[in-house]
Amino acid sequence: MADAVEAPRSTLGWIGFATGSVALVLTILIFWAGPFAPQQDVGVGLGELVADIAKSAARSVAGQPQPAALVPARDIDDYLRIGVGVLAGLSIILGVAALVRYERKRAAISGIALGGLAVGFQLFAWMMMQFVGGLVICAVIYTLRDAFGDMFGGLFGG
Repeated sequence: MADAVEAPRSTLGWIGFATGSVALVLTILIFWAGPFAPQQDVGVGLGELVADIAKSAARSVAGQPQPAALVPARDIDDYLRIGVGVLAGLSIILGVAALVRYERKRAAISGIALGGLAVGFQLFAWMMMQFVGGLVICAVIYTLRDAFGDMFGGLFGG
């Protein structure tokens, strides 16, 4: 009888599946239960945004230089998002390594898919938040059209 070549154990594939599962669950947890760091009230944040826009416009009209950019401090939410990205990337790498080692395809492809879903969910949520944030900023600038009239150069038809 011919000797059958036995596929290696699916160690890397199952580790990739586990890390991909943790990354996807952590992504969903961050999205639904977060943010975990203390946040300012939305009204306070929008008020500060409007005040900063007004101060920046006044400095620009007066010909004064703008202040230097501030580096924001990292909080627990930033570290959680970085951790999810690392886990998802590790899951994809482990799945590909399992395929290269000719391990069972189901575990390897599951690890790649779960890692990709974690990254995809995080990017989709980030993209939607950026889109909505841009709409809010456009609405604030449009609201300021009467206060700054000619400063925006007829941008709003006034």
